[in-house]
Amino acid sequence: MEFAPPELLLLLPLAFAAGLIDSAVGGGGLIQIPGLFGILPNTQPATLLGTNKVSSICGTTMAAAQYAKRVTLNWRMLMWAVAASFVFAYFGAKAVAFLPVQFLRPVMLVLLIAMVIYTFFKKDLGQHDVALNLSQKQEKNRGLTLGVGIGLYDGFFGPGTGSILALAFVKLFGHDFLNATAHSKIINIATNLGAIALFAPNGHIMWVTSLLMGMSNVLGALTGTHVVTKYGVPFIRKVFIIMLSAAIIKFTYDTVALFAG
Repeated sequence: MEFAPPELLLLLPLAFAAGLIDSAVGGGGLIQIPGLFGILPNTQPATLLGTNKVSSICGTTMAAAQYAKRVTLNWRMLMWAVAASFVFAYFGAKAVAFLPVQFLRPVMLVLLIAMVIYTFFKKDLGQHDVALNLSQKQEKNRGLTLGVGIGLYDGFFGPGTGSILALAFVKLFGHDFLNATAHSKIINIATNLGAIALFAPNGHIMWVTSLLMGMSNVLGALTGTHVVTKYGVPFIRKVFIIMLSAAIIKFTYDTVALFAG
Protein backbone atom coordinates (compact mmCIF):
# COMPACT_ATOMS: atom_id res chain seq x y z
CA MET A 1 0.00 0.00 0.00
CA GLU A 2 1.37 3.39 -1.00
CA PHE A 3 0.40 6.66 0.59
CA ALA A 4 -1.23 9.79 -0.76
CA PRO A 5 0.03 13.40 -0.62
CA PRO A 6 -1.19 14.08 2.96
CA GLU A 7 1.30 11.58 4.35
CA LEU A 8 4.04 12.58 1.90
CA LEU A 9 3.77 16.22 2.97
CA LEU A 10 4.99 15.04 6.36
CA LEU A 11 7.37 12.31 5.21
CA LEU A 12 9.44 14.38 2.77
CA PRO A 13 10.54 17.09 5.25
CA LEU A 14 11.20 14.29 7.73
CA ALA A 15 13.51 12.56 5.24
CA PHE A 16 15.32 15.84 4.47
CA ALA A 17 16.03 16.44 8.17
CA ALA A 18 17.18 12.85 8.63
CA GLY A 19 19.54 13.10 5.64
CA LEU A 20 20.99 16.38 6.87
CA ILE A 21 21.71 15.11 10.39
CA ASP A 22 22.88 11.68 9.26
CA SER A 23 25.39 13.08 6.78
CA ALA A 24 26.94 15.24 9.48
CA VAL A 25 27.27 12.95 12.48
CA GLY A 26 24.93 10.00 11.96
CA GLY A 27 21.70 9.45 13.82
CA GLY A 28 19.26 10.12 10.98
CA GLY A 29 17.34 7.02 12.02
CA LEU A 30 16.59 8.69 15.35
CA ILE A 31 14.50 11.16 13.34
CA GLN A 32 13.18 9.08 10.48
CA ILE A 33 12.17 5.84 12.21
CA PRO A 34 10.04 7.39 15.00
CA GLY A 35 8.58 9.74 12.37
CA LEU A 36 7.54 6.87 10.11
CA PHE A 37 5.96 4.99 13.01
CA GLY A 38 4.10 8.13 14.10
CA ILE A 39 2.86 9.20 10.64
CA LEU A 40 1.97 5.67 9.47
CA PRO A 41 0.84 3.93 12.68
CA ASN A 42 -1.21 1.24 10.91
CA THR A 43 1.65 -0.02 8.75
CA GLN A 44 3.57 -3.18 9.64
CA PRO A 45 6.82 -2.42 11.55
CA ALA A 46 8.89 -4.49 9.09
CA THR A 47 7.50 -2.42 6.19
CA LEU A 48 8.36 0.83 7.94
CA LEU A 49 11.88 -0.41 8.69
CA GLY A 50 12.34 -1.54 5.08
CA THR A 51 11.06 1.77 3.74
CA ASN A 52 13.40 3.60 6.08
CA LYS A 53 16.38 1.61 4.77
CA VAL A 54 15.70 2.51 1.12
CA SER A 55 15.27 6.19 1.95
CA SER A 56 18.37 6.19 4.16
CA ILE A 57 20.65 4.48 1.65
CA CYS A 58 19.95 7.21 -0.91
CA GLY A 59 21.20 9.95 1.38
CA THR A 60 24.03 7.87 2.79
CA THR A 61 25.33 7.05 -0.69
CA MET A 62 25.29 10.72 -1.65
CA ALA A 63 27.07 11.68 1.57
CA ALA A 64 29.69 8.96 1.01
CA ALA A 65 30.34 10.23 -2.51
CA GLN A 66 30.79 13.79 -1.24
CA TYR A 67 33.16 12.74 1.55
CA ALA A 68 35.18 10.54 -0.80
CA LYS A 69 36.14 13.68 -2.75
CA ARG A 70 37.69 15.20 0.35
CA VAL A 71 38.87 12.29 2.50
CA THR A 72 41.25 9.43 1.70
CA LEU A 73 39.40 6.25 2.60
CA ASN A 74 41.16 3.14 3.93
CA TRP A 75 39.68 0.60 1.51
CA ARG A 76 41.98 -2.19 2.71
CA MET A 77 40.24 -2.15 6.08
CA LEU A 78 36.83 -1.17 4.77
CA MET A 79 36.44 -4.20 2.50
CA TRP A 80 36.42 -6.52 5.53
CA ALA A 81 34.09 -4.31 7.53
CA VAL A 82 31.75 -3.89 4.55
CA ALA A 83 31.53 -7.64 3.89
CA ALA A 84 30.82 -8.45 7.54
CA SER A 85 28.31 -5.63 8.01
CA PHE A 86 26.36 -6.62 4.88
CA VAL A 87 26.03 -10.27 5.90
CA PHE A 88 25.19 -9.61 9.54
CA ALA A 89 22.75 -6.80 8.73
CA TYR A 90 20.80 -9.39 6.74
CA PHE A 91 20.64 -11.71 9.74
CA GLY A 92 19.86 -8.78 12.03
CA ALA A 93 16.89 -7.83 9.85
CA LYS A 94 15.78 -11.47 9.86
CA ALA A 95 15.73 -11.42 13.66
CA VAL A 96 13.10 -8.64 13.65
CA ALA A 97 10.42 -11.29 13.11
CA PHE A 98 11.50 -13.30 16.17
CA LEU A 99 12.74 -10.86 18.81
CA PRO A 100 11.05 -7.87 20.47
CA VAL A 101 12.97 -4.84 19.23
CA GLN A 102 11.77 -2.64 22.11
CA PHE A 103 13.91 -4.47 24.66
CA LEU A 104 17.04 -3.09 23.01
CA ARG A 105 16.08 0.40 24.18
CA PRO A 106 17.43 0.13 27.77
CA VAL A 107 20.74 -1.29 26.49
CA MET A 108 21.04 1.49 23.92
CA LEU A 109 20.20 4.09 26.54
CA VAL A 110 23.13 3.01 28.72
CA LEU A 111 25.47 2.94 25.71
CA LEU A 112 24.44 6.41 24.54
CA ILE A 113 24.90 7.92 28.01
CA ALA A 114 28.38 6.41 28.21
CA MET A 115 29.21 7.77 24.73
CA VAL A 116 28.11 11.33 25.44
CA ILE A 117 29.87 11.49 28.83
CA TYR A 118 33.11 10.14 27.35
CA THR A 119 33.00 12.49 24.35
CA PHE A 120 32.12 15.55 26.46
CA PHE A 121 34.94 15.14 28.97
CA LYS A 122 37.61 14.00 26.52
CA LYS A 123 38.03 17.35 24.78
CA ASP A 124 40.66 16.21 22.30
CA LEU A 125 38.70 13.16 21.15
CA GLY A 126 38.45 13.09 17.36
CA GLN A 127 40.07 16.51 16.93
CA HIS A 128 43.06 15.10 15.05
CA ASP A 129 44.10 11.86 13.41
CA VAL A 130 46.08 9.66 15.81
CA ALA A 131 48.68 7.27 14.39
CA LEU A 132 47.90 3.89 16.00
CA ASN A 133 50.40 2.05 13.74
CA LEU A 134 48.04 -0.89 13.27
CA SER A 135 49.26 -3.89 11.31
CA GLN A 136 47.22 -5.15 8.36
CA LYS A 137 46.01 -8.03 10.51
CA GLN A 138 44.90 -5.69 13.29
CA GLU A 139 43.06 -3.48 10.80
CA LYS A 140 41.36 -6.53 9.31
CA ASN A 141 40.32 -7.91 12.71
CA ARG A 142 39.01 -4.57 13.93
CA GLY A 143 37.14 -4.04 10.68
CA LEU A 144 35.55 -7.49 10.87
CA THR A 145 34.57 -7.05 14.51
CA LEU A 146 33.06 -3.64 13.83
CA GLY A 147 31.21 -4.97 10.77
CA VAL A 148 29.69 -7.91 12.66
CA GLY A 149 28.51 -5.83 15.60
CA ILE A 150 27.15 -2.84 13.72
CA GLY A 151 25.64 -5.05 11.02
CA LEU A 152 23.58 -6.99 13.54
CA TYR A 153 22.46 -3.85 15.31
CA ASP A 154 21.57 -1.81 12.21
CA GLY A 155 19.76 -4.68 10.53
CA PHE A 156 17.77 -5.43 13.66
CA PHE A 157 17.02 -1.95 15.00
CA GLY A 158 19.18 0.88 13.63
CA PRO A 159 18.70 4.25 15.39
CA GLY A 160 22.05 5.82 16.24
CA THR A 161 24.09 3.56 13.96
CA GLY A 162 25.97 6.44 12.31
CA SER A 163 26.91 7.99 15.65
CA ILE A 164 28.12 4.66 17.04
CA LEU A 165 30.17 4.05 13.88
CA ALA A 166 31.75 7.50 13.99
CA LEU A 167 32.91 7.05 17.58
CA ALA A 168 34.10 3.52 16.79
CA PHE A 169 36.31 4.79 13.95
CA VAL A 170 37.74 7.48 16.23
CA LYS A 171 38.64 4.94 18.93
CA LEU A 172 39.52 1.84 16.90
CA PHE A 173 41.39 3.48 14.02
CA GLY A 174 42.54 6.85 15.40
CA HIS A 175 40.56 8.98 12.92
CA ASP A 176 39.43 12.52 13.55
CA PHE A 177 35.66 13.05 13.41
CA LEU A 178 35.68 14.10 9.75
CA ASN A 179 37.51 10.96 8.60
CA ALA A 180 35.48 8.81 10.99
CA THR A 181 32.20 10.16 9.59
CA ALA A 182 33.39 9.57 6.03
CA HIS A 183 34.35 5.94 6.74
CA SER A 184 31.13 5.31 8.65
CA LYS A 185 29.08 6.17 5.57
CA ILE A 186 30.62 3.28 3.60
CA ILE A 187 29.72 0.81 6.36
CA ASN A 188 26.25 2.30 6.64
CA ILE A 189 25.64 1.68 2.93
CA ALA A 190 26.54 -1.98 3.44
CA THR A 191 24.27 -2.42 6.47
CA ASN A 192 21.38 -0.79 4.63
CA LEU A 193 21.92 -3.07 1.62
CA GLY A 194 22.05 -6.14 3.86
CA ALA A 195 18.73 -5.24 5.47
CA ILE A 196 17.14 -4.36 2.09
CA ALA A 197 18.23 -7.77 0.77
CA LEU A 198 15.84 -9.29 3.31
CA PHE A 199 13.04 -6.71 3.34
CA ALA A 200 12.66 -6.37 -0.46
CA PRO A 201 11.89 -10.00 -1.42
CA ASN A 202 9.37 -10.22 1.40
CA GLY A 203 7.44 -7.17 0.24
CA HIS A 204 8.37 -5.02 3.23
CA ILE A 205 9.21 -1.87 1.26
CA MET A 206 6.84 0.83 -0.02
CA TRP A 207 8.89 1.59 -3.09
CA VAL A 208 7.26 4.79 -4.35
CA THR A 209 7.15 6.29 -0.87
CA SER A 210 10.70 5.24 0.00
CA LEU A 211 12.20 6.53 -3.26
CA LEU A 212 10.47 9.90 -2.93
CA MET A 213 11.74 10.08 0.64
CA GLY A 214 15.14 9.03 -0.70
CA MET A 215 15.26 12.03 -3.03
CA SER A 216 14.50 14.32 -0.08
CA ASN A 217 17.11 12.46 1.98
CA VAL A 218 19.70 13.11 -0.74
CA LEU A 219 19.00 16.86 -0.63
CA GLY A 220 19.45 16.78 3.13
CA ALA A 221 22.71 14.84 2.77
CA LEU A 222 24.10 17.36 0.27
CA THR A 223 23.27 20.18 2.67
CA GLY A 224 24.80 18.35 5.62
CA THR A 225 28.08 17.42 3.93
CA HIS A 226 28.50 21.00 2.69
CA VAL A 227 28.10 22.35 6.21
CA VAL A 228 30.44 19.74 7.71
CA THR A 229 33.27 20.26 5.22
CA LYS A 230 32.94 24.03 5.59
CA TYR A 231 33.10 24.16 9.39
CA GLY A 232 35.29 21.11 10.07
CA VAL A 233 36.02 18.82 13.02
CA PRO A 234 35.14 21.12 15.98
CA PHE A 235 31.69 21.66 14.49
CA ILE A 236 31.16 17.92 14.03
CA ARG A 237 32.10 17.25 17.65
CA LYS A 238 29.56 19.78 18.93
CA VAL A 239 26.77 18.41 16.73
CA PHE A 240 27.78 14.87 17.72
CA ILE A 241 27.27 15.68 21.42
CA ILE A 242 23.95 17.41 20.70
CA MET A 243 22.70 14.42 18.70
CA LEU A 244 23.73 11.95 21.40
CA SER A 245 21.97 14.08 24.01
CA ALA A 246 18.80 14.18 21.90
CA ALA A 247 19.02 10.42 21.45
CA ILE A 248 19.33 9.92 25.21
CA ILE A 249 16.17 11.97 25.81
CA LYS A 250 14.31 9.96 23.15
CA PHE A 251 15.49 6.57 24.42
CA THR A 252 14.74 7.56 28.04
CA TYR A 253 11.18 8.48 27.08
CA ASP A 254 10.71 5.26 25.10
CA THR A 255 12.20 3.12 27.88
CA VAL A 256 10.01 4.68 30.59
CA ALA A 257 6.95 4.30 28.38
CA LEU A 258 7.87 0.66 27.68
CA PHE A 259 8.12 -0.36 31.31
CA ALA A 260 5.29 1.90 32.48
CA GLY A 261 2.98 0.27 29.97
